[in-house]
Formats: sequence, structure tokens, C-alpha cells
Amino acid sequence: MNGRTLLIAICSFCLLVHPVRGEGEWEITAESEQALELGLKWLADHQGPEGNWTSNDLGLVGLGAMAFMAAGHQPGRGKYGDHVKRALDYVIQRAKPSGLLNISNSQRDMYNHGLATFVLGQANGMTSTQDRRLNKTLDNALRLIANTQAEDGGWDYRARRQPRGHDLSLAVMQAKALRSAVDSGLEVPNEVIDLAIRSVRDHYAPQNGRRDAPESDQRQLPGQFTYTKGGGGGTIAMAAAGVVCLQEFGQYDDWRIRKNMDVIAAAVSQLPKPKARTLPFDAYTSYYVGQALYQVGGEDWDEQYPRLRDYLVATQSDAKRPELHGSWTDNGANGGGKVGGRPGELFGTSVACFLLAIPNRYLPILQEGKIESLRQQFSGTGS
Repeated sequence: MNGRTLLIAICSFCLLVHPVRGEGEWEITAESEQALELGLKWLADHQGPEGNWTSNDLGLVGLGAMAFMAAGHQPGRGKYGDHVKRALDYVIQRAKPSGLLNISNSQRDMYNHGLATFVLGQANGMTSTQDRRLNKTLDNALRLIANTQAEDGGWDYRARRQPRGHDLSLAVMQAKALRSAVDSGLEVPNEVIDLAIRSVRDHYAPQNGRRDAPESDQRQLPGQFTYTKGGGGGTIAMAAAGVVCLQEFGQYDDWRIRKNMDVIAAAVSQLPKPKARTLPFDAYTSYYVGQALYQVGGEDWDEQYPRLRDYLVATQSDAKRPELHGSWTDNGANGGGKVGGRPGELFGTSVACFLLAIPNRYLPILQEGKIESLRQQFSGTGS
């Protein structure tokens, strides 16, 4: 462990010991606290004996564990400690010798792997005692991310090294996993992160597709992060994913962040009337929108987070259907969800609980403040 990584680990640990709860009713309300507790109860009541929720997607199972951790429940400790431990055990026990955290379709290799690795990193950062199984699994998982990074800094859907990465939705998964490792004090090669940041910036497209315009001109035009490097797929999800990637690695002053936050803020401020059991956006988009707002902070967080929070409170399934009471689905206010059945309920409920728990700031990734050592460590990546 080098000095800079050690500094990050120490800062994260000190902040973790003294988490900062919500700053008042503008962040946490009695209604949002009740909704969070009902959501966690639904997850606990419907977790299978093996630790999953009828899903073999290790990323989704990891999200189930993270919902509890975001509310302050650690593996083996507290009201839901056993539920956290069983979910993490399900993931750890199914790691492949290569380090891959995916046992479903190989087309979901790096989705499941990136998300599950991120959660394991957060679990590692939350616990005061070392879990050798967790550490070994996390080390192998991080090594696989580094070894499968494409030559252009992105990643493929399958766990294999390619000349070019596929899209930004994959890059953000791996970027969060790498940052989660940094929070835990683990070594991550700078060149891997530098390449990832460059790849993310390559997914930015100015309005009207003027990607070849000088950067000075692009700064004057509206634009956002897109699914592909060719400028296709300018969704709210990709706007948020790009912001999260840059923020995770200390690129706080990147001019592209403000462009995308304008896109996100406009979408949140125009949410339609709440619809039962839905999220503000589909689960994937909601997950990154909430993090982008929190990480950028300021007026973006102050003005838009209450809208997300209150939407979730209004759409949580009520007691009229006891088997669904406290849950949400993958679907968003305008549709878009792709995961159905119990896995979709796991996805939607986990994301909703995570969003409602953000103001508690229990997870290492949610500790307040810009980490100056991150800015310094990755300052050579350009802007």
C-alpha cells in the first residue's frame, strides 16, 4: 500500500467511525424513515435461505446486501446483520477461480462483476475486522477488472480483454468497483484508472454531434455523456453514469459535470405524477441519478433529492397486497425497467432503500467532502 492509498483509507475509516446523519427534514422525513424501514423489512422477509432472492445475478444479490448496509447494518451485526452476511456469503461462495463474480449468462459477466465487486468493497470498508474470504475474493475480483480492461480504457460485456470497450454502462460499473477498493485501502494501478477516466470522457458528445469541435467550442455548447463513443444513447442514465465516474476519481472540476447535471436536474424536476410501486426512473437510472446528485452536492442535491425521496415515499407498495407491502419494482415513472418478477422487486426495492438511506452516510462511498488526495493522485488525466 502506498502513502496516498493509505491516506485515503485512513480518511475513509475516520469518517466511517462518525457517520453524519441527515441535516434535517429537507433530507430525512418521518415518512422517508418509515418507508426505508418497510423496504428493509420486505427485503428481509423475502430473502431466500441461501441468501439470494430467487436471483442468481450476483450483482443484484449484492445490491440487496448494500440496501441494508446503507442503513447502517453490518455483516453479522445488528437487526439485519444476518441478512447482510447471507447475501455476501452467497456472492463470495460463487466466485469463480478467475475471480469472476457471475454465474448467470456470460453476456452479464461485467455487469454482475462490477456491481458485486463494488458492494464487496463497501462491505470491506465498513467492517472493523478483516474477513480473509472477503479480502481474497475482492483482490481476485479487482485483478480481473484490471486484466479485462480494453485498450481504450473501457470493458466488454464478457470478461475478456478487447481492443475497444463496449459502452459507458459497463465502464461506470467497473469504475465504481475500483473506487470502492480505493476506499478500502486496496491497491489499484493508476494506469487502470487513468485509462478508465479517458474512456469516460470519450463518451461525451456536444449537442448536434459536433464531437470534432475544439474543446473550447464544446464548452459553450449543451451536451452530455452517451452510451456509445459515437454519440448514441444520450439517456439520463448515461448522463448520471458519466458524472459518477468523474466524481469517483476526483475529477471534481471537469467542465462536463455541469453540462450533465443540467440534464439530470431537468429530468428530476419534470417527473410525472407518482405511479404505484415505481421508482422515479428505472432502477439502473435511479441508482446513478441519486449518486450523481449526492456527489456533486450543493443546489443540485438540495433541490432535487427531496423530489426523489418524496416520489419513493408516495409509490411504495401499501398494505393492500401484503406480499408486496414495502416493495418497489424495476420500472420507473416512464417505464424502462428490464428486470421482472422477484429479481425486479429485489432490484427496485434495493435501489429505493439505498436512495432513502443516502442521507445517513454510512457507506464509505457516501462520506462527505471532496478527497483532495484523489484529485492529486489522478491529476494527470487531463480535462
